[in-house]
Amino acid sequence: MTEQVEMEAPILITGAARSGTSMTAGIIHQCGAFGGTMSGPTPSNRRGMFENAVIRNGIVKPYLANVLNVDPMGQYPLPDISRLVRMPGLRKSIENIMWKQGYTGGPWFYKGAKMCLFWPVWHEAFPNAKWIIIRREDADVVNSCMRTGFMRRHRDPESWQGWLDEHKIRFGEMIAAGLQVREVWPSRFISGDFRSIKDTVENYCGLKWNAGAVSRFVEPALWRAWHDAAKRRDEDGASN
Repeated sequence: MTEQVEMEAPILITGAARSGTSMTAGIIHQCGAFGGTMSGPTPSNRRGMFENAVIRNGIVKPYLANVLNVDPMGQYPLPDISRLVRMPGLRKSIENIMWKQGYTGGPWFYKGAKMCLFWPVWHEAFPNAKWIIIRREDADVVNSCMRTGFMRRHRDPESWQGWLDEHKIRFGEMIAAGLQVREVWPSRFISGDFRSIKDTVENYCGLKWNAGAVSRFVEPALWRAWHDAAKRRDEDGASN
């Protein structure tokens, strides 16, 4: 086991699923933040999910399913923010995971779309965390949910919009509560405009911007090609 060193306040990346949380977490990782052992590519996240699998499967999902009795996928039903159950050992458990996975100091992050659904629990564990909330236009999120296989709890755009609206309420709560929050819109850097994410990386997260690694990772043409192919599949399905 790696010698335990004092850990910095984490960078916590969250947002509604299908908003670009994985892409943003990947950029943070490319610029030097430690994320531990993270999930790899999937058909829906071709560059990787950049989410610590041990934290997700060993802490987040069991808490949602077994403690709050809600959907561990964060789709339906969602947690009642007024009826959360405290997790006094959350910070120690996560720090132990990071130490075991090789953390030796410096900035580190956890990305989890479901974190915002029970943000007070995370805030209690990491009151000085730097939160990054990922935003995307409502219609784009809803359309992505409709065509993504694991997003299956709702079947129509109206229901997914209601799900998204609940996430936006949580975002507002986090800001109103005075958490350190930076909102990021991946649509900007997919279009080749890296100014806002570069500022977030350098001036908010305290990392060093790695222009070459980020541009290779993002590859706007690749992301747009995937989006266009998914859209064509939707249109073909609708016409059949």
